[in-house]
Amino acid sequence: MKYSITHIKGGTDNCYIVSDGSKAILFDTASKENLQMVEDECSKYDLKLIVLSHPHFDHAENADALSKKFNVPVAYNEKDDGIFDDYDSQPLHSYGLVGFVVLKASLKVLSRTKVIRPQNRFFVKEGDTLAEYGFPDIKVVELPGHSKGSIGLLVADDAFLVGDALDNWIKPGMGHLYTDLEAEKKTVEKIRSFGKRTYYYGHGKPTDKF
Repeated sequence: MKYSITHIKGGTDNCYIVSDGSKAILFDTASKENLQMVEDECSKYDLKLIVLSHPHFDHAENADALSKKFNVPVAYNEKDDGIFDDYDSQPLHSYGLVGFVVLKASLKVLSRTKVIRPQNRFFVKEGDTLAEYGFPDIKVVELPGHSKGSIGLLVADDAFLVGDALDNWIKPGMGHLYTDLEAEKKTVEKIRSFGKRTYYYGHGKPTDKF
């Protein structure tokens, strides 16, 4: 089935609505200053589910509020559950000048931001589909490296929502921030193994190659 993907951009944050024309899922939720904008976009659909690529504030800060607003569950990988309690449980590192600048800015916010663990939540893992929510041809892919439990969504045969496993700050490629560099490198090759698709990043414009 062909789905529409709506790119919601708030500052440097991206989140995406995947829809069949009526029902939809939300992938990531952006940071709190973007809550109303994300809520307004979600209100255009019959929202069934929120999926988090990982629980950093710029992806998950609105998850609990949106879950309650639309009465839908939030799905993420169990390996990242501890991040809600302590960001330092998975400390971030960077490579390159872009990574250095982004990490320095991010740490300032991470140190003072508490992301609420969604009350209505469940865990997903590699190979799970979203069939229960009306999307049987959307599949969860584990993409460790940026965090231990980072995930993406393969959307039918033509799209890949990759969170922060890749980014497009300057040009598309491996994400500039990581908890495990070797895992991140393997994740890049894993993403390539699925063949050419349109890639939807946590940061930067979507592209059809990287």
